[in-house]
Amino acid sequence: MRWRIAISAAIGLASGAFCWFLMLHFHQDAADFRWALRLAHRLLARENPYDTPLEQYPLTAGLFALPFVRFQPELAAALFWGISSALLAFGVTRHGYHRLLIFFAYPYWAALLTVQWSPIIAASAFFPLLLPLTLAKPQVGLPVLLTRPSRRGWAASVLVGLASVILMPGWPRLWLRQMGGYEHFFPLLVLPGPLLLLALLRYRDRDARLLFLSAILPQRWFFDSFTLWLIPQSRREVVWTVFFSWGAGIWRWYHIPHSTTEVGRWTVIFFYLPMLAVVLRERRDRPANAPGELSVPARIG
Repeated sequence: MRWRIAISAAIGLASGAFCWFLMLHFHQDAADFRWALRLAHRLLARENPYDTPLEQYPLTAGLFALPFVRFQPELAAALFWGISSALLAFGVTRHGYHRLLIFFAYPYWAALLTVQWSPIIAASAFFPLLLPLTLAKPQVGLPVLLTRPSRRGWAASVLVGLASVILMPGWPRLWLRQMGGYEHFFPLLVLPGPLLLLALLRYRDRDARLLFLSAILPQRWFFDSFTLWLIPQSRREVVWTVFFSWGAGIWRWYHIPHSTTEVGRWTVIFFYLPMLAVVLRERRDRPANAPGELSVPARIG
């Protein structure tokens, strides 16, 4: 346990410091995390946060950003990222340190550059009381929430949702109105995305359900897919999915996407199809629906 805490803290400190450096060096303010901070500031000021079409996060994201509003934007982003990475590291090391290799996946680094929610949403898969964080970005978080059967986690999520509505009763309507300008793609609908229907052949496996649910929800960029690294469990699965993920990174290095459809196609090819191969592969070391290295215990709660 002490080694897990030490390693997780080291990863959190290192990733947070690197995030802080990037925000300062490239004058990024708090990158995309600034929209959650803006929600929090408007919430404290009792003002309408949806007075601009650029605010596309649900109010729940603002609730989770409240602890960071006192800091400078760059430091707030660094603290958020470091905490997210530390919690994820602590969760994945529960069943071995080889799981730390997921930090080399391209979507993690794409998320780092823009300070995204996907790492802490992935971390919530290990800690039921963190499941409400999936509501900060529902199109990414719902597959995690729906495949983690925890009464405590679901109850906490309901309480957070109710609290947000009490604080601002009309926010769901205002937020949904913003979705008209949300650039996105559906992995299942971008060729060769229909192949992902094959995941239903393993519908008893929660990893297959996570893959399918992620494929039918809208996504915007490569960072949204990082939660898929809750699927590979063995060292070999992790190494190969991380390796293939950099195909998208190399493509992005040499190309400027002209549409979200382009992003979606390479997301499917380099992230989703390797994960499909993982869930379709026979796993003789565990039953299809047994709790694996990245699953919560089968017992509810």
